[in-house]
Amino acid sequence: QVQLVESGGGLVQAGGSLRLSCAASIRFFSSSAMGWFRQTPGKEREFVAAISLNGGITSYADSVKGRFTTSRDNVKNMVYLQMNSLKPEDTAVYSCAASIYASVRPGQELGDFNTWGQGTQVTVSS
Repeated sequence: QVQLVESGGGLVQAGGSLRLSCAASIRFFSSSAMGWFRQTPGKEREFVAAISLNGGITSYADSVKGRFTTSRDNVKNMVYLQMNSLKPEDTAVYSCAASIYASVRPGQELGDFNTWGQGTQVTVSS
C-alpha cells in the first residue's frame, strides 16, 4: 500500500516562505515520479509541481514558476516543495502524489498521478 504524509503547512504572511515535506512509505517510491497538487473549496484540484524519479526533470504550473521548487531524496523517500514569495492566492490544501510513471509528462499530470496524501493546509495572509 502507498502512504504519503505531508507536513510543513501553516499560516504565513504574503511574501514569506514555507517548505512542505512529504514522507512516502511506499515500496514503489523508487519507481515513481512525484508531484504536488493543491485544492481550494469549490475548485478542482490544480497541478503545482512534479519531479521525475531521478530528479532530473521538473515541471511547474505557470502560476508558481520562479517561486516554488520541488526536490526529492530517494534515500529518505522524501519529497519537498520550497515555496517562496507566497501570495494570498497560493492559499490551499497541498497534497503530494505518486505517479504511475517514472518520468514527468508536462500537460498530463492530472491523469498520471493516482495516489494522494491527505494534504496540509497553507494559508497566506495579505
